[in-house]
Amino acid sequence: MNSPSGADESPTGSGAANTAAHWRADIASLAFPVPEHGAICAVHRGAFRTLLGAEPVPEACLGYFERHTDAFRAAARAKILRKRIPVGTNLHLTSRDIARKLLEADQIERGERS
Repeated sequence: MNSPSGADESPTGSGAANTAAHWRADIASLAFPVPEHGAICAVHRGAFRTLLGAEPVPEACLGYFERHTDAFRAAARAKILRKRIPVGTNLHLTSRDIARKLLEADQIERGERS
């Protein structure tokens, strides 16, 4: 049950696995690799609409991902474990998946400051 054809290709279509997040216009989503799972994780623009509180454009989505990469990767790992997603199966994150990890990171940071 992998995502649409080409999800694991680089934006140039060379077929080489991409190591960074990139925008997939064909599915209106940001995609990033989850190397330890051998898959690609996608985050639809609708999730970014919720996270950003505004109509998302690809550049804003990529910037948000860059600022919160650890939370996105933690959310992907958590979803893989929670849903028992088989190795090599692509997945997607919702705004809730990501917000949960952002909240956890904020709580940990506040706890370290106390």
